[in-house]
Amino acid sequence: MHDPAKRLLPRSRLPPLNALRAFDATARHLTVAKAADELNVTPSAVSHQLRALENALGVQLFRRNKTRLKLTSHGETLLPSVRSAFQMIANAAAKLGDPAMVGNLVVSAPVGLSSRVLTRHIGEFLSACPDVQFRLIASNEDKEVYSPAVDLCLRYGTGIWPDRQVRLLTHVELFPVCNPAMINGQPGLRSVDELRNHQLLCEDNGTEWTRWLLDAGMPVAGFRMAEMGNAHIAMEAAVHGQGAALGDSLLVGDDLAEGRLVRLFERSVPAKHAYYMVCRHEMSANPLVAAFTEWLLTWVRSYG
Repeated sequence: MHDPAKRLLPRSRLPPLNALRAFDATARHLTVAKAADELNVTPSAVSHQLRALENALGVQLFRRNKTRLKLTSHGETLLPSVRSAFQMIANAAAKLGDPAMVGNLVVSAPVGLSSRVLTRHIGEFLSACPDVQFRLIASNEDKEVYSPAVDLCLRYGTGIWPDRQVRLLTHVELFPVCNPAMINGQPGLRSVDELRNHQLLCEDNGTEWTRWLLDAGMPVAGFRMAEMGNAHIAMEAAVHGQGAALGDSLLVGDDLAEGRLVRLFERSVPAKHAYYMVCRHEMSANPLVAAFTEWLLTWVRSYG
């Protein structure tokens, strides 16, 4: 436990910026390893920065166990101010930036990506680019890919869209998720075989669930599939305890981190398709499209 009497930092001085960045990243990921990946440094460097910050402030910021970290009350008190400060810096930098960062930006994205990622994080981009008028279209159809009214499409698919610039956003893994209460409920859900006692929520006639079950060495007969229309609806049904869904590693990250869903088993299978960014060739050099693309790529890399 840190002794406040041993505070090394005078109240008139700020903690080192790198130490605050390490604290912010670690607080988001709650693991030193993922924070190190985001900051492109070694885990030992992050640990050193955290210790230096705790020593400078004279308080403990994290409780540590073997696999995860948890913010202490001091850490929870510090975090909002640190994040607000970094956001203020980003906003100021944006205002000093390219005057071309003004105008309309129309983005089309699948319902799952729209509702479980963009609606939860788009404020980060809009705060950095306050003069952008943003419009989101929730769709995974090709008509927007070829519409002159849409600037950028985020698509889950094969990566083949003729006469368009296509850039990979990310590959994803699929694994079962459910409401935490289902694990110890009646019937329980602690083994793959116990999935037979629950609805398997799917969006594709059970194709991906079938792949996962076969990979787990389970015969498909006897498992109950419920078609839910799309990935977002299937995961919402899982959040509300209606069954187990096959989680997409990009879409369920917030739900897992915030405890709405839990991952059931370590086994995962690669999704048959991936997420891509698709636009007209001339739009790839558009400042707004380029800025949004870079923000999204940076967010996805730090998220995983």
